[in-house]
Amino acid sequence: DYVIKDTDVLALFRITPQPGVDPIEASAAIAGESSTATWTVVWTDLLTACDLYRAKAYRVDPVPNVADQYFAYIAYDIDLFEEGSIANLTA
Repeated sequence: DYVIKDTDVLALFRITPQPGVDPIEASAAIAGESSTATWTVVWTDLLTACDLYRAKAYRVDPVPNVADQYFAYIAYDIDLFEEGSIANLTA
């Protein structure tokens, strides 16, 4: 269970997992794709603190009164974002 930090950037996604996909698994996939587990190869020499930079899906709630939709709460370490870059933050 991840505990959010004061320095985390928090995001809320409204998701609709494909039939048969667990909402927690779908949320984790979104966290990965939007941080370190991208579609592009990222090379590392293990000097990079991957656990630090990996986004964390820390909560998943069903959307009230809507079937098969969920709110995925995801935390990103502030160090993932370039200082002063609004474009980087909104991407």
